[in-house]
Amino acid sequence: MITGEVLSLSQLQERVTKLVTNPTTQNVWVTAELMEVSTRGHCYMELVEKDATGRDVAKIRGIIWASTFARIGAEFYAATGQRFATGLKVMVRGSINNSPLYGMSLIITAINPEYTMGDLLRRRNEILARLQAEGILEMNRQLQWPVTPWRIAVVSAPLAAGYGDFINQLYNNQARLRFRSKLFAATMQGESAVPTIIAALERIAMEEDAWDCVVIIRGGGATSDLASFESYELASHIAQFPLPVIVGIGHERDITVLDYVANMRVKTPTAAAAWLISQGEKLLNAIAKLGSDIAQAATQRISDAKEQLSYYQGLLPVAPTQAISRAQQRLTRAISATASISARRIAPQLARLDSIAASLPAWTAAVTHRQRAKLDSLQQLLDALSPQATLARGYSITRVDGKVVTSADEIPAGATLTTTLAKGEITSIVK
Repeated sequence: MITGEVLSLSQLQERVTKLVTNPTTQNVWVTAELMEVSTRGHCYMELVEKDATGRDVAKIRGIIWASTFARIGAEFYAATGQRFATGLKVMVRGSINNSPLYGMSLIITAINPEYTMGDLLRRRNEILARLQAEGILEMNRQLQWPVTPWRIAVVSAPLAAGYGDFINQLYNNQARLRFRSKLFAATMQGESAVPTIIAALERIAMEEDAWDCVVIIRGGGATSDLASFESYELASHIAQFPLPVIVGIGHERDITVLDYVANMRVKTPTAAAAWLISQGEKLLNAIAKLGSDIAQAATQRISDAKEQLSYYQGLLPVAPTQAISRAQQRLTRAISATASISARRIAPQLARLDSIAASLPAWTAAVTHRQRAKLDSLQQLLDALSPQATLARGYSITRVDGKVVTSADEIPAGATLTTTLAKGEITSIVK
């Protein structure tokens, strides 16, 4: 048996409306994350609160009526460069409303752009601080460019207008510079942007030696689409990429974390092409200047040579005569000097020769006497030491078969001895 009050659904909704519609739920500021944003005149969304693990802990439907959205949407974009999009953290002012047909929702009447900017900046600074702590923040920015980067690896969406503008600008340059490029296709917005761009970079890294640099470009579009580029994973890949990276994914006012890690940031795809062309033009200008300097130097050398040749042509008729005259003068002076010098140098030498000639006989006799006395002394010594002098003193020389013997052990029995004396020889047989 049913007891108590029985209500219709509309009556229950009316009671809920009365409960939630009170001063504490009207015109209050709320912080949340935007999800499933949809704009159809009015702007519909879900406001979500998540815990530290990313799990939803609270959720409510949000509505901005078209009359209000035109104003606060423009103000939000002007302040942040972002349009209402999934993933943004916002601070909104609104009032709880409960509809019998559509349920409870938060009717938003104002938004605080500074809160969103602060969150975006906080996340970006956290990424930059992490890259700095890992020592990779400046790695790509410190890479040296080749003299002329002409082999370009392009990361872009295949059918994007920005990619078409880049290629048209690059290949139709007025300087007629020749480039070689290859598209490594990727999605340039939304949740798939980061993984597809990283995959494209990995494919380029496998062909590193074939390319001089990487250009990551994206044409026009909603600024809110740039939120996917505020990614640590993508920034880390670009920071550590072995080739210089040019990033052109927004407009002049748009900044993402990639702009802090890439070697160069440009505002548009055509600006990227213009910069590459300018590097080639710099080399052409340098070569042209070098050619001009060489031509100027050669012209100056030829002019100087012509002047010198003209000088020698004018000098040639009189130069031999002048040279002969100068040579004759030098010869005359040399003859005169030779005669004077000869007289001064020869006279003393002649006197010296006369002196030597006068003393030569006495000097020769003295030298001859000394040499003769020396020979006589050597003759006496030779006579005293000769074998004949030894024999004369009573000694003898014994030989066997013509060989001098000094020991009896050397003489066998029956040997014939020849003994030489001072006068004569004796032959004997050993018994």
